[in-house]
Amino acid sequence: MSRRSRRHHHDDADTSLALYDTAARDAAAQVIARYSTSFGLGTRLLPSAERAHIRAVYAMVRVADEIVDTYRGPDAGDLLDGFADEVHAAMDRGFSTDLVAHAFALTSRAVGITREQTEPFFASMRMDLTRTAHTEESLALYILGSAEVVGEMCLAVFVNTRSGPRPLDPDLRAGARRLGAAYQKVNFLRDLQADDATLGRSYFPGVTAATLDDARLASLVADCRADLAAAERTLPELPRRARAAVGTTIDIYTRLLDQIARTPARELVSRRVRVPNRVKAVLAARNLAGARPGAPS
Repeated sequence: MSRRSRRHHHDDADTSLALYDTAARDAAAQVIARYSTSFGLGTRLLPSAERAHIRAVYAMVRVADEIVDTYRGPDAGDLLDGFADEVHAAMDRGFSTDLVAHAFALTSRAVGITREQTEPFFASMRMDLTRTAHTEESLALYILGSAEVVGEMCLAVFVNTRSGPRPLDPDLRAGARRLGAAYQKVNFLRDLQADDATLGRSYFPGVTAATLDDARLASLVADCRADLAAAERTLPELPRRARAAVGTTIDIYTRLLDQIARTPARELVSRRVRVPNRVKAVLAARNLAGARPGAPS
């Protein structure tokens, strides 16, 4: 093979790998576009590199969630373990035949997401296959893996995309965990009827669609508000565009929580509250302009 031919072959190989990376990131973008208007809107406020990384995190998390919540076949545990193994192998070698795992691996290696975050995540996903009701202790462990470490993954994207992997600031890490927990608990309240009737799960100890009352609902709402407030105090430490993106999702979830608080428990379990897309767009525009509604001055 001539020198010119060898160079041409090498260039083709590099181009093919770059193309594969792009295809994987495009696949991750399709996942978030199909599943989440709130987080999809938030990601659009980010610079392109951070946007691609957040989409990769979301897609990986969503695939695991679909295995335990949507598929739920008799081999769901094997499928989840296989996906976890593929994600971890991809993180080690930087390549996967699974496009979502490949996109996530690119992100994890770029910003410093490690098994310290992914192993608790997959452990919580496995809990959904075996546990139908929680104690306070098991719920805390579940939320740690299903939401708090996902918040850490997103934080790593926000602060490490330009610098490369480095340790996370402890205060920002705590805020990211509280934010992930808040979102998870708000979603538990929104989905209480479906989780109970369709999946046979009860996340809040002693709370089902039949037993939720107004007093317990008020207590759960107050707990969510405390998490959101703690997370919001760390917003000024984030880069500007990340601050706008996270602020938008906080505002959306605050609106959801306000609706939940105004809804009697007996009605909440029969309908899913939501924020209209046009309201989300207004919130995003205000955050991008640096004028968050209700934000501290």
